[in-house]
Amino acid sequence: MTEAIRRATFEPVIEVWPGPIEVGVRVAALITDLVAATPHAAIGLPTGSTPGPTYAALRAVAASRAVDFSGLTVFLLDEYVGLAAENPQSYRSTIRREVTNDLGIAADRVFGPAGDASDPEEACQRYEEQIAAAGGIALQLLGIGRNGHIGFNEPGTAFDMRTHVTELSEDTREDNARFFVCLADVPTHALTQGPATILDAGRIVLIATGAAKASAVARAFVGAVSVDCPASVLRTHPDVRVVVDTAAAAALPDSVPRVVHGAEG
Repeated sequence: MTEAIRRATFEPVIEVWPGPIEVGVRVAALITDLVAATPHAAIGLPTGSTPGPTYAALRAVAASRAVDFSGLTVFLLDEYVGLAAENPQSYRSTIRREVTNDLGIAADRVFGPAGDASDPEEACQRYEEQIAAAGGIALQLLGIGRNGHIGFNEPGTAFDMRTHVTELSEDTREDNARFFVCLADVPTHALTQGPATILDAGRIVLIATGAAKASAVARAFVGAVSVDCPASVLRTHPDVRVVVDTAAAAALPDSVPRVVHGAEG
């Protein structure tokens, strides 16, 4: 049994909003509040379609000049093995294109594990050192996969793993194929923050939208904390905010406390 499982479990704050746009606005507000309080914080950001509305809301805040995001340091959740940072399909390029450029965050303040490193294991260790040198991640934003993965931590990943090389499941590769020309172009391995790295963040915000994520959300926050559902380890962290839409919350039993905003359905 790992250290993470031996820890006490906590009841996360679960917020349910009508749809993805409202989820994005809410999560953007949480990030904006952090920046207002700590302008030079380090935050962890994922890529993918789920955080899209959050990033759109952040871009709108930046365009209004209501908040200055330029002091933030950004750490990527993961990166594909074999892709250089300059590759348009790399997560470093994606996060700069979709988020940090418009937020005025300089390229040298955006960090990710080196996907094209000749020694991937050494690159993982170097990334851990970069996070530590920044004073740790104040807020880590996460999505959740249909199989319960967080980052690229697939079911079976030990909870005490730090940033590491992982083989992607076929389900995960198929989910990500929409970002490539075809499935064959999707890398088979990635570098990802491990569960232990994720749990080091001061606050964790998990977002999920759509009916396809409902089962994973329920497995993460109901029943046993188990490596069979990597996201369940988040219940061992004392400050987790879960922000989901009505569809993604649909499989949560009535016994799970939540705060519902706006009209359901």
